Amino acid sequence: MAKNEMMANAIRALAMDAVQQANSGHPGAPMGMADMAVALWGDHLRHNPANPHWMNRDRFVLSNGHASMLIYSVLHLTGYDLPISELKNFRQFGSKTPGHPEVDVTPGIETTTGPLGQGLSNAVGMALSEKLLASEFNRSKGKTDLTIVDHHTFVFMGDGCLMEGISHEAIALAGAWKLNKLIALYDDNGISIDGQVAPWFIDNTPMRFAACGWNVIDAVDGHDSAAVSAAIAGAKSSIDKPTLIVCKTHIGKGSPNRANTSKAHGEPLGAEEIGLTRTAINWPHTAFDVPKETYAAWDAKARGGKLEAAWDKKFAAYTKAHPELAAEFVRRMQGELPKSFSQLAVDTVVGAHTKAETVASRKASQLALESFTAGLPELLGGSADLTGSNLTNTKATPALRFDANGDVVKTEAANGSLVGGRHINYGVREFGMAAIMNGVALHGGFIPYGGTFLTFSDYSRNAIRMAALMKLRVIHVFTHDSIGLGEDGPTHQSIEHAASLRLIPNLDVWRPGDTAETAVAWAVALENKTRPTALLLSRQNLPYAPKDDVGQISKGAYVLAEPAEVGLNKKAQAVIIATGSEVQLALKAQEMLATQKIAVRVVSMPSTTTFDRQDAAYKSKILPEGIPRIAVEMGVTDGWWKYGCAAVIGIDTFGESAPAGVLFKHFGFTPENVVATVRKVLRKK
Repeated sequence: MAKNEMMANAIRALAMDAVQQANSGHPGAPMGMADMAVALWGDHLRHNPANPHWMNRDRFVLSNGHASMLIYSVLHLTGYDLPISELKNFRQFGSKTPGHPEVDVTPGIETTTGPLGQGLSNAVGMALSEKLLASEFNRSKGKTDLTIVDHHTFVFMGDGCLMEGISHEAIALAGAWKLNKLIALYDDNGISIDGQVAPWFIDNTPMRFAACGWNVIDAVDGHDSAAVSAAIAGAKSSIDKPTLIVCKTHIGKGSPNRANTSKAHGEPLGAEEIGLTRTAINWPHTAFDVPKETYAAWDAKARGGKLEAAWDKKFAAYTKAHPELAAEFVRRMQGELPKSFSQLAVDTVVGAHTKAETVASRKASQLALESFTAGLPELLGGSADLTGSNLTNTKATPALRFDANGDVVKTEAANGSLVGGRHINYGVREFGMAAIMNGVALHGGFIPYGGTFLTFSDYSRNAIRMAALMKLRVIHVFTHDSIGLGEDGPTHQSIEHAASLRLIPNLDVWRPGDTAETAVAWAVALENKTRPTALLLSRQNLPYAPKDDVGQISKGAYVLAEPAEVGLNKKAQAVIIATGSEVQLALKAQEMLATQKIAVRVVSMPSTTTFDRQDAAYKSKILPEGIPRIAVEMGVTDGWWKYGCAAVIGIDTFGESAPAGVLFKHFGFTPENVVATVRKVLRKK
């Protein structure tokens, strides 16, 4: 048996054995892509099994994540810390081999994949990060090459990834950005769960990619590892385009009765068929038994160690020539904020508190960003064709552009240095933007943020969920957060979106009510190294809410106004909880109730998710037991009852098309209605 065939058959055997033992999984795709993996991992991929986090490694993304036994097999065979016992424990509780690849669970996994199309989009974000970091940090000194950022991003993907609409968004942007170090290998086997795809998937995929500015290498025999390797070598020579390699394959390759059928896709082959397959591929070994010569052929530890050692030597020379740049590169790749950040955050929040401006919270966000983007070069912003509405651009973040050669266009900064753009025009591609930002965060070196209207968070939702699952520092700027946007009507008015986002585990959701709360929300989001953040911001202006102290805002909820602040020196009879623009309603109602000798505490709760993480003592301090609570928010009421509210002023229908003031009155978001609700609650007591 030829060496490459032996290497590929090891993947096929391990895949079918692990799926059979788990009685669950997808053997067909790993068996079909095995030769592609031999070509990439055997001949091209620059990685080091001893250090999966080597900064200049090539990135590999398995976008069709159901084929997880492909990557698990290769990681095991090449020498990563993934012993055969973990492959035997495939899909079992507590194993390092979950059903779909999960970053930070399995060494060598770059991103969590499974929802099809998102892995490809993550790869676009990774390739973008590589290109931007290379433009920013690479140097030369005389004839000495000090190129410290120089790696490729490879992605395997199948028909399902390309049927998902997000793939259109991602490949269009990859072409526009001329990501020449992005190489996608398409497992073109013509089979999906429902069978032959021809009746429902008739896209001319090569022409589609070519139309989006990609280099296309078509009709490669995906079972000829030498041919695939040659195609990859050709793709690596591209200087201004990403490359698609179309690999013609057979799903379940090697299985006499399951190959080329949907039966190979998502179920075990069965003991009988596995026996027939072993004979067909000349693999006489028992389950999970891999010969020493096969391990030797796959072993990448020595080569990986040499690759990293060579890079270490170059980085040492770089550090000597450019010590400040080297330290900055390491800091950013490790995801650490600069030492100056704490003071920067304090200055930004105190500045907002001192100025006490009346602006929309979307404008308050931009004001905070002016400060943070100036102080944090790793902030990489953008908007889905709504820059003028989301206000995600700042003086420090010129638009990201590429020249005809694919190089980053640089402009002169205030200090005279040349800098690349840091604000991305994503176009009307909310889902693609969100998934690409995940890839940017996964690669390292940048903290991505991107904007759209809150109602369009529905388009982005699964990528937001994936960011939360992967514990990524990604920031979503969602403006036009309520019926307050007025005449655009119910299609654009967010009703259920705040509550819906709050349901996603590990996602922080902030709906600030003024400039100080917005600045705090940004500061907390930037410090959140292991969770994404959604900022829900108003279109309409919000008066500044006077406050003695901004220190407790970061806890998600705080006492904004006690009865004494409106002239009543008595204990609060009720607590009004409000978020965002409704904080002003609560404060006005508090004043009106004071004239009726009814004492009310106003609690601003800009982040329910953050407040929910506080200890019981703090929660009871803000929301004392035995005092009725009334919540006010322009959204569905369901999420507020968990706080023991006696009443919730919300909106459980869709909005209407009308000026904002008319809508507020129609739906009961007036001080008078808040007063009436409080009085009704107290009468009930």
